[in-house]
Amino acid sequence: MPFREIFVYGADVEGVHLRFGPVARGGLRWSDRAEDYRTEVLGLVKAQQVKNAVIVPVGSKGGFYPKQLPTGGDREAFIHAGREAYKLFIGTMLSITDNLRGDDVIPPQNTVRHDGDDPYFVVAADKGTATFSDTANAISQDQGFWLDDAFASGGSAGYDHKKMGITAKGGWEAVKRHFREMNIDIQNEPFTVAGVGDMSGDVFGNGMLLSEKIKLVAAFDHRDIFIDPDPDCATSFAERKRLFELDRSSWQSYNKELMSQGGMIISRQEKSVTLTTEVAKLLGMDANNASPHQILTAILKAQVDLLWFGGIGTYIRDESESDADVGDRANDPIRVTAKQVGAKVIGEGANLGITQSARISYAQNGGRCNSDAIDNSAGVNSSDVEVNIKIALANAIRDDRLDLPKRNRLLSSMTNDVSKLVLRNNYLQTLAISLVQQQGVTAGGELARLMTILEGNGQLNRQVETLPDDVTLQERLASGNSLTRPEIGVLLSYAKIVLFDDVIDSSLPDEDYFKDTLVSYFPGKMLKTHEQDIMSHRLRREIISTLIVNDAINRGGPATIVQMQDKTGASPDDIVKAYILSRDGLFFDTIFNAIDGLDNKIDGALQNQLYGKTCDALIKTTGWALKTNAIHSDLSSSVPRLQSACEELSPKLGHYLPQFMQNHINQVQEQLIEQSVPKKLAKDIAELNIRTLIPEINQISALTQTSFDEASTAFFRVTEALIIGRLLNAADQVVVSDFYDKLALSRSLDEISQARRVLSTSALVKFRDSDNPVDAWQSENNLRIAQVQSQVNDLISSSDASVAKLTIAAGLITDLSRG
Repeated sequence: MPFREIFVYGADVEGVHLRFGPVARGGLRWSDRAEDYRTEVLGLVKAQQVKNAVIVPVGSKGGFYPKQLPTGGDREAFIHAGREAYKLFIGTMLSITDNLRGDDVIPPQNTVRHDGDDPYFVVAADKGTATFSDTANAISQDQGFWLDDAFASGGSAGYDHKKMGITAKGGWEAVKRHFREMNIDIQNEPFTVAGVGDMSGDVFGNGMLLSEKIKLVAAFDHRDIFIDPDPDCATSFAERKRLFELDRSSWQSYNKELMSQGGMIISRQEKSVTLTTEVAKLLGMDANNASPHQILTAILKAQVDLLWFGGIGTYIRDESESDADVGDRANDPIRVTAKQVGAKVIGEGANLGITQSARISYAQNGGRCNSDAIDNSAGVNSSDVEVNIKIALANAIRDDRLDLPKRNRLLSSMTNDVSKLVLRNNYLQTLAISLVQQQGVTAGGELARLMTILEGNGQLNRQVETLPDDVTLQERLASGNSLTRPEIGVLLSYAKIVLFDDVIDSSLPDEDYFKDTLVSYFPGKMLKTHEQDIMSHRLRREIISTLIVNDAINRGGPATIVQMQDKTGASPDDIVKAYILSRDGLFFDTIFNAIDGLDNKIDGALQNQLYGKTCDALIKTTGWALKTNAIHSDLSSSVPRLQSACEELSPKLGHYLPQFMQNHINQVQEQLIEQSVPKKLAKDIAELNIRTLIPEINQISALTQTSFDEASTAFFRVTEALIIGRLLNAADQVVVSDFYDKLALSRSLDEISQARRVLSTSALVKFRDSDNPVDAWQSENNLRIAQVQSQVNDLISSSDASVAKLTIAAGLITDLSRG
């Protein structure tokens, strides 16, 4: 259910605006669906809600239907009437919206309010309203609305999506990742592309200029069909660039002399076309003559590396769907099924190029794709950053510290910085999907539990989101398959949406520690003169919550909060706090950044494995922070303490390790170096398990009031005495997909860690006056220790380590720690 609905009805226009929360954003579209525009907008706002998981506001969407459009061929009169309907729609909604004057909420005059204060209302461009942003902002300014020209993003004093190419660039991050994981560098290696759109369009035009190695062999829009069977990369790139820079262009504007042999440009108005030999071969068509519809269908089926969607329409459905189910009658004659698609990768720069069922089917058949909500989120992301920059700078304008011309120049100067901030989200969100996909069936149980919990809380409808029920998922897992990338993307978004609500309702965003987090959202140029404006931002808490939630879910995966709750019983906000303490206290971002730097330099699968190992270590340390109550102090003090311990202990730990552990680390490091991983990073990855022990050693040192040297010596002597290192290595080899087996294994490992801390602490305290406390502890408990050693060794000596055996081993060590 949407949070609010505004319904507008009049003689000249009807319209509806739906939003999922008090702080929401999404486009307003000019609808041509007189009878069911509310249904249209409801479907769109549900998709927008998922797409907005990466930004501060939740989803909203609006649509209006002009009722007095002129008939005939005068396009200017038609556009004018539509714009007037848009103005009436906007003005009417603003007339019942609360305003702000400073920090005071000003209700609309002569209006009875049945809800609370609700002043945040923004709009964005959509189908039919791409050039209307200045019109909307003029209404906002005329009515004295507090957001002024931040009301509608992308106007003349905002970030032009087409000039920035931001939506296409965001989708291109996804495309680059698909190919990078196939060990193909599309910025330096030629690759074939077919697409929907033309060079005058924003997403298609910008997209086809993002690599000079594109070989665009076929494309079409509503007017023409372009086919260039074997293009020269440099020549075709230059010609596409020329078309993009024209005021108006179509595929008919392309210089045919620059096309490869047999190239064709065909009007879709033709009834039948004689194909050249080269085109027929490219499209796999036997007939010499073909209709435009047949050619378009063949393009969608073409054996190419990339199929890039940059135009309006839904062109691929699942076999289980009918054309009527798709709801795009204009493209019924050319639509294909997912199994007929020949492209290796699909990039959805545009919305709804392919149905969700078709995405899933395509992925199950080996294709690589995400969804439109993931691929083209950069547009809405940049709009949100623009609005929040303007909100921050509005304080300076009100206080006469900044005038409008200077603000506009500052906005313009920060365009590239905004682009980098936005594209970082696309990079990380697609990586997060890859890391869940990499886990395969082992992640199936926790994803199933996540869906069950969300459903039980009324936060997810699997049928609406095209997610499998429990039986279907179990059948997949039994056959060695798990969720596909499109499905994982949906759960990733839902996990962020739900966690955001939990965090924003807590006190976590109010911690002083997050000042740097808030600042990181904005371009660096703002900090010189507007740092205080950022600190007093009206949406300070929402921005902080969005950033930390995105990072926690991107690194931990969609099910990480549910997992942690099952293991520890902690609240979602405490889990995020523990995550931040672990991430920053142990400098995990340094490792992540180093892995980022290996794009296209090492094997793509290996790079993802490095990410996966690092994420696992980070989440493991998060669990420690929750189990040991390390989060009970504020982050501003706890993070520096842990950082100091990490800096002091990291260089020394190798001296205390049992020899077999050191040998294992050296072996892993050498293997990674042989695979072209830089020496420093290889060492950090090999020592990840040791890094996760630093907080425990630090805690033992603090509890026993001993030095790090003494605490480290005791910790690893106990580890060696009870064969805990080998026990943990055996646990790493156990593969479990069942949720409860995974939970049992996790709890056993937690018990082993807890017992080790207790034994180390006990030895240091009880035998404080001894020259060697652990030797004294061993002497006093020699018989019991020998029994545990023998039993644990028997349990892990065979190659078939299991959850049951590890549970028994954990019990033996725990019993010893209890005296």
